Amino acid sequence: MTRPVIIAVDGTAASGKGTLAKRLAVHFGFAHLDSGSLYRLTALKILQAQGDAGDEAAAVAAARAVDPADAERYDLRGDEIAQAASVVAAFPEVRHALLDYQRRFAAAPPEGACGAVIDGRDIGTVVCPDADAKLFVDADPQIRAQRRWLELARAGADISRDAVLADIRTRDARDRSRSVAPLRPAADAVLLDTTGLDIDAAFAAALELVKPRIEEALAVRHRG
Repeated sequence: MTRPVIIAVDGTAASGKGTLAKRLAVHFGFAHLDSGSLYRLTALKILQAQGDAGDEAAAVAAARAVDPADAERYDLRGDEIAQAASVVAAFPEVRHALLDYQRRFAAAPPEGACGAVIDGRDIGTVVCPDADAKLFVDADPQIRAQRRWLELARAGADISRDAVLADIRTRDARDRSRSVAPLRPAADAVLLDTTGLDIDAAFAAALELVKPRIEEALAVRHRG
């Protein structure tokens, strides 16, 4: 059986990696998985039970009960969920509990797609270390905070830019310092800085970076 073609898109919060991953999936006709949604679903389960995201046992139990079919829920994008997701994602057993689903998605993308685009924090380093193309997306924290603040403001959230920036920096530090699967570029990842790019320019740059590798992988797949 021919292996699906995989694009791994990792990066920092509000760098644009999720939007880029979705657009790359549409462009190539691949399936898309936002791995962060699995951690947000874990956080949501804890908060709905009025639990503590810092309680590792509760976080592991919630992760094992996650239904990936709920990944598109509208209520996963709030700031409270995002912060709690960052906390539970630091627990090694939570990451282990969610790893199998991510790898199964990559090995057998839904609806018979010949490839998958998966975005997150450790896709190129842990989940899919053999991905055909790897992007690591980043931007200046001030720019990322502005983007996230605008997103939250449009959703009706009452929060200051300074508070969002503080949260971005806290999440960066937590993601980069955790003991298991810390946020870092894979050795063979291509770096994309979106600081001065709008989404269309960022997508054009991302496509230019991954297209040669993906076209080569698809050609090999078709010959295979």
